[in-house]
Amino acid sequence: MIRSRVRAFARSLCGDEVATIQKFEELEAWRTARQLTRWIYRLCAAGPLERDFGLKDQMRRAAVSIMSNIAEGFDSRTKPMFVEFLGRAKASAGELRAQTYVALDVGYLTDSESERLLDEIDKCSRQIGRLMAYVANDQKSERANARTRER
Repeated sequence: MIRSRVRAFARSLCGDEVATIQKFEELEAWRTARQLTRWIYRLCAAGPLERDFGLKDQMRRAAVSIMSNIAEGFDSRTKPMFVEFLGRAKASAGELRAQTYVALDVGYLTDSESERLLDEIDKCSRQIGRLMAYVANDQKSERANARTRER
């Protein structure tokens, strides 16, 4: 299973004391996505964004999609599925980044709010990208090891 394979990467994300990630809540990318979602909900609960139902709804959905896809992928049956869901999470981060620019451009967010938000989205996207690369690379290593054992 995927859980048992995320070893060295787990150390880099969760500290040296953790050898294997057992649940998605331990993934730093998921934790960042959760924090981001909380922040989006707070931003959308007051001020001008509160009244723009379309943009507010899209931003909330994109943020929730990031953390949900990380979770769903982690609990999926295979590494290729995990990588696919991580790709969806990364795409949702891109969507949220674009929506943040819309909110800035129409005056719903200040420059400092949007800068902080964009930095956090970028951080989350980079974390997801590193996790995708690790899982995909681990999957390739397993295939190569299996071919070697067959010989």
